[in-house]
Amino acid sequence: MPLSPLEHDRRYGELDQVMRAYLGQPADDTPDQPSEALVAYLRYAWHNRPWALAIAERQLRDYADNPPGRLRLRLGEYYAIPDTGRAESDVKQWLYCLADHIKHSVESGEVPPLAPPATHWEWHARFPELGQFLGGWFFQDMPDEFDGHDAAVDDYRASTDPQLVARLVGELHELLSLDLDESDYALAVAELGMEVDAPAPYSPSGWLALVAERLATPRADYGPTALAE
Repeated sequence: MPLSPLEHDRRYGELDQVMRAYLGQPADDTPDQPSEALVAYLRYAWHNRPWALAIAERQLRDYADNPPGRLRLRLGEYYAIPDTGRAESDVKQWLYCLADHIKHSVESGEVPPLAPPATHWEWHARFPELGQFLGGWFFQDMPDEFDGHDAAVDDYRASTDPQLVARLVGELHELLSLDLDESDYALAVAELGMEVDAPAPYSPSGWLALVAERLATPRADYGPTALAE
């Protein structure tokens, strides 16, 4: 039978995060140079969940040492390494290579400096609620479902837990603090799932700042005053 969610996470959870970092990215790691995808994973992990690095290193080695055999393949009790474009015969050494880079980073203390996300995975890992907001409310058919951008923002605010709204406001401020060029902000919101343009006359960053300001005001039905009533 397939792995339970708990068993999957215990044995392969962080390995899966490393593999997801390669979505749409070349797995061109060499013993001397990690790929852009692995650097993105290292940057995010170091600055947000450094304890996960040792888990990733161990799970990568465990999988390389004990790839699924015929019985586990037949039962479905294994994690399937996504197709990275590398030859099947090369995957084992590639996993060891990733583990070696992670081990070196931890033991040497070489931490990728903070920088704007460089991959699709890193954008969503760093700005998860913003990805939910833009992908869930500003999809291609948004103009058919909402009477403009403001209506979509109001719908998000009305249907989302205020704690998640506050988290989104924080992510918006963090994104704006990157001080990117407008073309890079356009790329950022596209990576995070936005499929429509910002409303005129706003630039992408100007609209994000407006959204942050609108959502920072507490809802009338939430807060000390509402609870007192």
